[in-house]
Amino acid sequence: MEEKEKKFEGKSKIIVNIDNIHCGDCALNIERSVEHVPGVLSAEVSYVLSLATIYYDPHRVEEDRIKKAITKPGYSVKETLAERTRTFWRARRSFIFLSLSGITLALSWIFEWIGLGASSLPTAFAIASLILGGYPIVKSAIQTLLIPDLNVDTLVSIAAISATAVGAYREAAAVLFIMLLGESLEGVTVGKARKAIASLIQLSPKMAWVRRGEEEIQVPIEDVKPTEVVIVKPGERIPVDGKIISGCASINQSTLTGESIPVEKETGDKVYCGTFNETGSCEIEATQVAEDTKLAQIKRLILEAQAEKSPTQRIMDRFSRYFIPAIILIALSTFLITGEVIRAITILIVACPCALVLGTPTAVVAAIGNAARQGILIKGGVYLEQMGRLKTLLMDKTGTLTHGRPKVVEINALNGMDGKEVLYWAAIAEKRSEHPLARAITEKAEELGLSVPHPQSFENFRGKGVKVQWNSKAIIVGSPEMMKSQGVEIPESAKGLLELKQSEGMTSLFITLDHRLLGIISIADTLR
Repeated sequence: MEEKEKKFEGKSKIIVNIDNIHCGDCALNIERSVEHVPGVLSAEVSYVLSLATIYYDPHRVEEDRIKKAITKPGYSVKETLAERTRTFWRARRSFIFLSLSGITLALSWIFEWIGLGASSLPTAFAIASLILGGYPIVKSAIQTLLIPDLNVDTLVSIAAISATAVGAYREAAAVLFIMLLGESLEGVTVGKARKAIASLIQLSPKMAWVRRGEEEIQVPIEDVKPTEVVIVKPGERIPVDGKIISGCASINQSTLTGESIPVEKETGDKVYCGTFNETGSCEIEATQVAEDTKLAQIKRLILEAQAEKSPTQRIMDRFSRYFIPAIILIALSTFLITGEVIRAITILIVACPCALVLGTPTAVVAAIGNAARQGILIKGGVYLEQMGRLKTLLMDKTGTLTHGRPKVVEINALNGMDGKEVLYWAAIAEKRSEHPLARAITEKAEELGLSVPHPQSFENFRGKGVKVQWNSKAIIVGSPEMMKSQGVEIPESAKGLLELKQSEGMTSLFITLDHRLLGIISIADTLR
């Protein structure tokens, strides 16, 4: 993508959301239709995302002219990059045609097999299958001819029409059914990949609470305007980029930074769309909204990268441009020389380059979709192919090599205590806290079968630690700053031990009972 940006520097680029793309050939049809427009420098269409990335010279062609070239072969243009919604008919149309074509073709063969060949039933059902299976394919072929161009559907349509002309109805219907079946299987693969990719990048909430006048109202995030005050409660995702003007919150920013430990935010701090408010309530003055947020920019980069074709895909596309016309000429020459239609039809069917034209993008889509279901987002086919040549791989740690969830990994008991006792007192202190470090401690206590009572009082010192009272005993869990603020003396040896654990990538906390140091609990994100 960076190479294209440099190549077309100073030119305009648009990303167009296209509806009713149902196969790889549709993407090729649109590309060729757009590339025929004077002033268009490059057009690439992603079948997976139904997005077209187009570079053009604004002095020679306008956007409207480009969009008309997309609609010319029978496709429609959406005006935004918002998630596409398809009607039940559109989503199921190819399946309906495939099913009906297969059923009628099977009935034709069955009636022939049971001895009804002399009647008109086998032929009638074969013709019905021919019409049902041929409609979407012939329609695609006609749309391609309007560009004008040729595609795989053109080959199959010519073969089916020729077979029909010589009375081979069932053979023609069988060819069309197999073609539809292949496209449907490809569609299933692409659909799964599309959903998997969407689930990884759809992180922003759909609604936001906004203060307007004296009222707090819930509105779609598209309706939030810069400078408006947005209210975020515990357990909600932040819907805008902005700064906190009131309140404080513990924000999990792992969606943007990869860091699993929440960051304490207070008045004046910046917060970002898609991050998660774990505890606390706050009011945010919106600075960037909707498509201008950092999250939206990341999503756009991902979509653009997905729309870029791999080198192998480009080679196959160029190959099909010359191969299909060549096969039609060879089939026509065969018919003119031999006078046998069946031989010409055989050449058209056997030489159909479906495996070449559809195989590469389908393989790329399947790989990206499978990775997405495992929580791995590959930016596009270009990068997928480059991975095969890697010799050194640098990886982010948090959430990639690790689970992204803190756990207690070490307990250092001091002053004659044992590890279970230290954990027990720490779990009492953290019983009411919702912080991820607190959950790590209480989960470890549950794992060891400790029965932890609820404290009588609870104080949360944001970003430092907690202090509770239980049975007239004061329990403090927190950082060195927390201990200092509470007047707890920590020996230098204990401070050195804590610093050592932190240098090993752990988050370590002191635990004290009535100002007496019990030990240190170290928490870290564990390896997958």
